[in-house]
Amino acid sequence: MDRWRTTGLLDWEDKNGDGRLQFYNEAGLGDRAAEYGWAGNEMTKVDRDIMVLANPEIANLPNWVIALVAAGGIAAALSTAAGLLLAIASAISHDLLKGVFRPDIDEKQELLASRIAMAFAIGVAAYFGLNPPGFAAQVVALAFGLAASSIFPVLMMGIFDKRANSTGAIAGMLSGLSVTLLYIFWFKGWFFLPGTNMAPNNAEHWLLGISPEAFGAVGAMVNFAVAYVVSHATQPPPEHIQHLVEDIRVPRGAGTATDH
Repeated sequence: MDRWRTTGLLDWEDKNGDGRLQFYNEAGLGDRAAEYGWAGNEMTKVDRDIMVLANPEIANLPNWVIALVAAGGIAAALSTAAGLLLAIASAISHDLLKGVFRPDIDEKQELLASRIAMAFAIGVAAYFGLNPPGFAAQVVALAFGLAASSIFPVLMMGIFDKRANSTGAIAGMLSGLSVTLLYIFWFKGWFFLPGTNMAPNNAEHWLLGISPEAFGAVGAMVNFAVAYVVSHATQPPPEHIQHLVEDIRVPRGAGTATDH
């Protein structure tokens, strides 16, 4: 306990000064409450990560096993982070900068923009690593919720709805992402800054009992609805794009379905 206390993942306070870590439930003690003279919990902090990291030591396994567990976690995190950094950098430098704002830039300028975008992403990731909005599972749920409210509906409509156009896709993504971010920031703080939340983050204040981590499904439905309405209220995509969508759904040369 003393060794893992130095990591900041767990902590306690010897409230009655007897040199022991105790948890006494006053109702459970019954007639023996007077014998103990105190009831309460001296464990003040238990981080969920400690259950994974300390398990090998609790089982009296050698130190190299603990090192393997830590190395495996670091390797998984680094491999995922590397892939995401490449995706972020290429999306900003190639798809956004070269594809939309500066189509005339050369490869050297595009590579420089990619490096700058990667450095910025690393800085943002480092900040949230030092000030996480929740434990690992909550952060992953928030990330997938944001992806569900922004990217998923557009990908699905791009395959199954020939009438979907760029205007509807952009409007849907902005609407779904804005609604989801607003809901998350409302309960978890603006840009996850402590003390900036507008309402307590508990089930009593959530909309229909939906937690911020699960609100991405609602944002996805908003995205679908806005993209559909805007796409059908504006000009349809070019004819060759509609044929491209049709070819994705039914590959060229494929015959009709037959009974077996």
